[in-house]
This record gives sequence, C-alpha cells and structure tokens, in this order.
Amino acid sequence: MKIILAQHFGICFGVRDAIAQAEQLAREAPLTILGELVHNPVVRERLRAQGVREGSFHSLQADSGKVMITAHGASDKKRSSWRAAGYDLVDGTCPLVRSAHDQLRELVGAGYFPVVIGQARHVEVRGLTEDFPEAIVVQGLADIARLPDRARYGVISQTTQPIEHALSLIAALRDRNPSAEVRFVDTICKPTKNRQNALRQLIAQVEMIVVVGGRASNNTRQLVATCVAAGRKATHIERPEDLNPADFDGIQIVGLTAGTSTLRETVAAVQARLEEISTARTNQPITKRRSS
Repeated sequence: MKIILAQHFGICFGVRDAIAQAEQLAREAPLTILGELVHNPVVRERLRAQGVREGSFHSLQADSGKVMITAHGASDKKRSSWRAAGYDLVDGTCPLVRSAHDQLRELVGAGYFPVVIGQARHVEVRGLTEDFPEAIVVQGLADIARLPDRARYGVISQTTQPIEHALSLIAALRDRNPSAEVRFVDTICKPTKNRQNALRQLIAQVEMIVVVGGRASNNTRQLVATCVAAGRKATHIERPEDLNPADFDGIQIVGLTAGTSTLRETVAAVQARLEEISTARTNQPITKRRSS
C-alpha cells in the first residue's frame, strides 16, 4: 500500500507558538488555561503531564493566579472581567485570530453591520462576537435569509472556514440584497487554505484519505468534509491506535493529512502505523485453493 503525505499538513505556527508559550509558563509557575488551548486531545494530554490545568472562561475562577487565553482568542469583555477578578492574564491568541478581531472592530467602527461566517457555538466565534451584541453569525444559506435588511454589511470569517464556503455565502448575501454594500474582509488563515489546497491535490492521487486531528477541531472536520464532497473515502482519527486495518482492505494508495492543531509527531506515528498495516498485509500467507 502506497502512502502519500499531503504537501501541507499538521500544526500551524499559531498553535505551535501557543503550546510553546504554555509550556514555558508552566515551568515558571502554576498555570490554568481557560478552555482547551487547541482542540486536540494529544496536545491536552501533553500539557496536563506538565502540570497545566484547564478551567472555564465563563467561571471567573481558576486554580492558579496565572491564567491563559487559548489560541482561539477571547472578547475584550471577558479579558477585562478576568483582570478585574485579580488574575494575571496571559494571551495565547493566534495572531491571525487577533487580526480577525481587529478587522471586525474596524468594520463596526466604519458603520458596517457586523456579520461573521462560522459556527455560532465555536469558542473563536464567540470571542469575535461578544464585544458586538448586534453581530450575527451565519453558517449556511438559511442564515443569510434571516439577516436583517441593512444598507451596509461588514463580513469576516472564522479563520478555519473553507474559502469557497465563505465566498458562496457572500454571493448569496449580495444576491439577496443587491442594493446593499457588502464588504468582505478575508480573515481565513493561510495555513487553513494551504491544507485545503494540498488536500485537493492529494484527493486526485489516492483512493482513501486518513485525516488526523481532534474531533472538536473545525479545520480538521472541514478537511474530512472536503474529502466527502469530492466522493473520496476518508477516515478521521485522533491518534495511531484509532486506525482499523480492515478499513484498508483493497486500498492500494492512501493519502495522509492533518489539521492545524495536530502535532507533527502524531502524524509521523500515524504514518508508521499505516506502514505496519501495509507490511502486515503484504506478508499475509496466500491460501491455496484445494483441488476438488
């Protein structure tokens, strides 16, 4: 079984830097991360092994005096509340998420009605919208139909949405409100775009795709969705142990990719396990049919 690794895959610089920051802080003093630093169980286990605690952003209570905002960011309102409660607040927000906050703030300041493309319950999207009570989150075409009539719409996107999806919603908004001004600021991060583009190239070369990443990771789920939309078989796993050898029966070429919160060593371990599965299949004895 041939295994092809995507050209772009796995951990991005924002996640890498947030993990390094958390590990350094944990060496200096007790640290509580306000939520999941990134949506990846392997990373969370690694941090817990170093004494890092997890807390809730909404509780305003933590087991340590130093607390850290996750890579997904947070609203200014929540930041102020934690500081007012007496905690030493450290910011682990990905720079590209921080840029999305800045873009939305500028749009609102310029008089645009704020619209965010993404998942309403996702921690990144909640952080983007909490400072702007009027903001509306849209995830599909049905949400576009429910938008109030406004003369000017300012639109940004959750950083891990597929660009094609965002552009389709922008087109639908313009069709529904032809007289309105629709200003879209593309806040989808380059690592997400690179992994999506690399996946499309991979799909053309393989029979099946293995996608590695947390179940709660939006960008990882979007990679799986891209495979399904292209009619390509895909399996979403979090670690090598999740692989089922039976899934690869009859598969000659398999592709491998990973979401932006997946450690490189996890991807390497998955690749090694795929090679074991391939070797085991190659070494299976051939059963000869008995003559009747």
